[in-house]
Amino acid sequence: MALLSYERKYRVRGGTLIGGDLFDFWVGPFYVGFFGVTAAFFSLLGTGLILYAASLGPTWNPWLISIEPPDLSYGLALAPLREGGFWQIITVCAIGAFVSWALREVEICRKLGMGYHVPIAFGMAIFAYVTLVVIRPMLLGAWGHGFPYGIFSHLDWVSNTGYQYLHFHYNPAHMLAVSFFFTTTLALAMHGGLVLSATNPPKGGTVKTPEYEDTFFRDLIGYSVGTMGIHRVGLLLALNAGFWSAVCIVISGPFWTRGWPEWWTWWLNLPIWS
Repeated sequence: MALLSYERKYRVRGGTLIGGDLFDFWVGPFYVGFFGVTAAFFSLLGTGLILYAASLGPTWNPWLISIEPPDLSYGLALAPLREGGFWQIITVCAIGAFVSWALREVEICRKLGMGYHVPIAFGMAIFAYVTLVVIRPMLLGAWGHGFPYGIFSHLDWVSNTGYQYLHFHYNPAHMLAVSFFFTTTLALAMHGGLVLSATNPPKGGTVKTPEYEDTFFRDLIGYSVGTMGIHRVGLLLALNAGFWSAVCIVISGPFWTRGWPEWWTWWLNLPIWS
């Protein structure tokens, strides 16, 4: 069914979580909804605050602009705007925008009669962000443990946090997260390549059916997970990548304060080595 003819089928009232018919409309191809309005509000407010805070700083160089979190001495209290207050308000705006976008996805799913897989997947990315700027700082007792909003300053924060625990790649949860990220890329590349190879034949050729795709992987590795299965595998890999990346940082500091290589002493103490 063509998209334009299908729009008449699903562009009907209902499926909203809050606000009723008040914002239940489209602007061109974009569904608005109550959470579309809140997403726009938080996004514009947060972006405006970033620009205003940058105007008070020493540079307009986009690589060097940085919105710093409050000093550790403020703990979990509110800080003055120029001493971390901007970072706190921008963080609230970011969370508000992300959560609003996810709930807008839920409303679109309800209108289409679909499952909630997309907003759930996006929720894992939100969880990873909230872990960095809310959960971990709260466990450590100061908002200053959050990362700054800037390009180079963010990279410096990642590097410095890694050095605090000597070799951060010895963090077992970090190992899992990186493995899932790499495997997600591999699975997506192989799936995309397979679909293109089957549905984009040379001139004069015929488009191949899913049986060809299944046969390719059966002959290559002995088993094909199937057209539905590969999407389940991809979702599982991606969700695990986001989840373990959040775990790897939230356990660093609140639950483990020494260098991560020391964590592996249990391995050296196994009876098999003695």
